Amino acid sequence: MNFLLYPLTMVTFFPLLGVLVLLFLKPEQKNAARWTALITSLITFGISIAVLAQFDRTNPDLQLVINLPWIQVAGWNIAFHMGVDGLSILLVLLTTFLTPISILSTWTAVEDRVKDFMLFFLLLEVGMVGVFVSLDLFLFYIFWEFTLVPMYFLIGIWGGPNRMYAAIKFFLYTMAGSILMLLAVLWLGIQGGTFSVPELVAQDNIPANLQTWLFLAFAAAFAIKVPMWPLHSWLPDAHVEAPTAGSVILAGVLLKMGTYGFLRFNLPLFPQAAVQLAPLMGVLAVIGIIYGAAVSYAQQDVKKLVAYSSVSHLGFVMLGLFALNPQGIQGGILQMINHGLSTGALFLIVGMIYERRHTRDMDAFGGLWKIMPVYGALTLIVTLSSMGLPGLNGFVGEFTILLGAWEAGQVGGPFGSYWYAGLAAIGVILAAVYMLYMFQKVFLGPVDKDENRSLKDLNWREIVTLAPLLVFIFWIGLYPRPFFELMAPSVDKLVQILQTAALAIR
Repeated sequence: MNFLLYPLTMVTFFPLLGVLVLLFLKPEQKNAARWTALITSLITFGISIAVLAQFDRTNPDLQLVINLPWIQVAGWNIAFHMGVDGLSILLVLLTTFLTPISILSTWTAVEDRVKDFMLFFLLLEVGMVGVFVSLDLFLFYIFWEFTLVPMYFLIGIWGGPNRMYAAIKFFLYTMAGSILMLLAVLWLGIQGGTFSVPELVAQDNIPANLQTWLFLAFAAAFAIKVPMWPLHSWLPDAHVEAPTAGSVILAGVLLKMGTYGFLRFNLPLFPQAAVQLAPLMGVLAVIGIIYGAAVSYAQQDVKKLVAYSSVSHLGFVMLGLFALNPQGIQGGILQMINHGLSTGALFLIVGMIYERRHTRDMDAFGGLWKIMPVYGALTLIVTLSSMGLPGLNGFVGEFTILLGAWEAGQVGGPFGSYWYAGLAAIGVILAAVYMLYMFQKVFLGPVDKDENRSLKDLNWREIVTLAPLLVFIFWIGLYPRPFFELMAPSVDKLVQILQTAALAIR
């Protein structure tokens, strides 16, 4: 079969066709560049739907696998190995779904070097999808590092006043953690005789003491990307300085690369270390939940508030993953998707008002719902989604995670204490506090700023940009069953590995 006809190579590399077309456009052909990127990303999303159509949701194993010889040197056998299962299929779909939405949001926001912007954005999509479908550690590492380059330029060229500081900080933080992961990848490949993740999982011959060190080496890269407390300090700068589309894709997809890394590599490759370190990871997750929520409340810049809220929301994801049971892991995966939808929508909403007022200070607004009723209504829905209102997507993910954390708190569970679930539940309350505080200051009260009286409500392009996100916010909130069905068999298979490791420790 031709290499390019494999479904996963198609969905991964199709954006390069758009990059090729963009290279032949002149810099002044701005609309042509926009349409080229948008159409390319929409076709890529269509290909991902075709991948979903071929996906067997009852099969826990890897599917649509491509495993071809790639690099053979000095006894190393590195393969071009890709596949998807219930742990990754939703993240592939999230990536291809958010990319065209992000591109559409730039229609009037990006006017300088539009061709270059679109080119970097499509390259970023290639890297992100590649991360979620790679099954060879070497191939994964290439895609992981590749994503740094386009994101660095998106922040550094089209970002805010302190864009270079934020871009360099983002690059250095991520690169620093990746060095330790690279050393662990090399050790695994040399000792195991292969870089194939499924083969390494099947070997299951890593001594327990070495598992801990390898777990920590991988965790250094993934925890920074999540970002977990206390390795989160790069995130607010990157979000605040990034252009709107960059913030959407950074929150929606790039941060999930960290949580996915724990899910795909740390848990199945080092299950004994995962069981032993689960209490520590749970403590860090709970601290992140409460810390992120508290710092969000203290912000005056709406974009920075949303940025710090990601620390809190992704703390829930990590808590679910390290509950090491089906409820927690399924809730964690779903919450990755929920966060991408809700926080992506929040960044779009912040970008829309910033285009009109060129400020994000909450004190500069007030009473906007009276002037922009459509904008106010849509923002209220997304706000309620982010704070976990029943009937919307955020509630389903957080509730399932708390169920998993509660079960993990039983005697003999990985946490061994109900405090994890109890303290995490405080984060749900704090989310309501800072989100409603933001909404009250921006949208309610009197219109006491003359600059706001002439603001125009959302246009059709902006409504169309937000509408798909709102559809999924309600869909997951009201009928999450199809999403759980996609991931359940693969999660159960992973939990069996973790339970076997827990028995071996005892």
